[in-house]
Amino acid sequence: MYVKWLPAAKEYLVLQKIDEDLAAMARTRGCSCGGVLHSARYPRKPRGGPEDLDARYGCRLSFCCAVDGCRARTTPASVRFLGRKVYLGAVVVLTTVLRHGSTPERMAQLKALFGVSARTVRRWRGFWQATFVQSEFWLLGRGRFMPVVDEAAIPLPLLERFAGSGFEQLAALLRWLSPITTRTMGDGFLAPA
Repeated sequence: MYVKWLPAAKEYLVLQKIDEDLAAMARTRGCSCGGVLHSARYPRKPRGGPEDLDARYGCRLSFCCAVDGCRARTTPASVRFLGRKVYLGAVVVLTTVLRHGSTPERMAQLKALFGVSARTVRRWRGFWQATFVQSEFWLLGRGRFMPVVDEAAIPLPLLERFAGSGFEQLAALLRWLSPITTRTMGDGFLAPA
């Protein structure tokens, strides 16, 4: 049933393109001081994706102001990464969805699919059940979903609310979640560790 959401390597390229578009918009806006933004990508070691994942996934798109004395960093929102986490955003969402109704067999499948430990999945589940549902982002955004989302089952009911099928739903959810992937979210909201 949940296999429809598992992205293939070519679909991860779609997420890369969305991130590049988000970065281009951030760069166009420039720095808050009015300065030009220069590329200041930094390395990531993304976990959980397919073995043939494009090498571009190893960099987080980011910028640095060119004005001496400012040098402020601007890291645009991302659909590939949830904050500073090493696992890909798609993996964090899907692993938590697939864990629903956890059994030792299901946890073994998740370990085989994504290389994620049961402890990490429990931590991510705690994030969705406590941190996320109490965040300003969710409290302001939950009104977008009618009927009311069952918060005890998040992220699955969120994933199901987006139009499309399979990967399209996952990409739309990750796009909606993208504001939480950067410190500019306002209240310092951080995604799961």
